[in-house]
Parts: sequence; C-alpha cells; structure tokens
Amino acid sequence: MEAVIFIGAQGSGKTTFYREHFFNTHVRISLDMLRTRHREQILLAACLAAKQPFAVDNTNPVPSDRTRYIGPARRAGFRPVAYLFRASLREAMQRNNQRSGKQRIPPAAVARTFLKLQVPTLDEGFDAVYTVTISSGGRFVVTEGLTPERA
Repeated sequence: MEAVIFIGAQGSGKTTFYREHFFNTHVRISLDMLRTRHREQILLAACLAAKQPFAVDNTNPVPSDRTRYIGPARRAGFRPVAYLFRASLREAMQRNNQRSGKQRIPPAAVARTFLKLQVPTLDEGFDAVYTVTISSGGRFVVTEGLTPERA
C-alpha cells in the first residue's frame, strides 16, 4: 500500500498529475477540497483503516507538514513516497494565472509557499522520493531521486 505525498508550490502541476497518474488507484486527500484539517484527518484515518492507497494533494512545503502523514501511514503498514514538483516561481505563477475563480491563488501566497519549500529527504521517513517536472511540450517527466532545481 502506498501513501503518496505531493510537495510543491501552487501551480506546479500537483492536481493535474494526480488526475493523470493516481485517479484510478489512490484516494485524493486535499485541503482545497476538504477545507479543514479535521475533515482531512477523518479521510486519512478512513484510508489507513481500509488499507486504501491515497495521495495527499497539498503543498506540504516543510517537513512538519509531511510528518502528519508519514508517521500514521508507516504505522499502518503503508509505504510513504514523496513526489517533489519542480517548477520555477515564474512557471507556477503563469499556471496559477490560467486558473479562474476560487482556483486562482493570490500571487503573494504562491510566492510564500515557493520560498518556504524544503526538498524532501529519505531521512523524513520516505521510502522513495521522485521529482516531477513539466517538459516544454507540457508532459510530466518523473525521475527517481532528486534533480537539480531549475531557474
């Protein structure tokens, strides 16, 4: 069983990647959808109890954000896996600007998340770390391990 934890600024492609790669196999846990940590914890607990693979589709910029999922997942027999979404601030802002309504995040919030972002490590409790980028053709490229940050 896999516990997938996304890490990346708003506009880095996390939700689109979920739809393309995990929609049919993993429950999506997202504060954008659930709105409160209480509801998030209820859904997380249900996934753990049911042994249902899940993907946490939040920004999770710092290790303390990720710990809330790694520990419980590991204790329940899940394999925690990190997906780091590499995008420049400019790329994230451009994608965010293509959103409409409540989906568009204030630019200052995107910048704050981008500045807080800390690269995940295996020492946090992950069994694997993958890097996700978006090619010039708009396709997701997944690399095992960490790749250098792009400008």
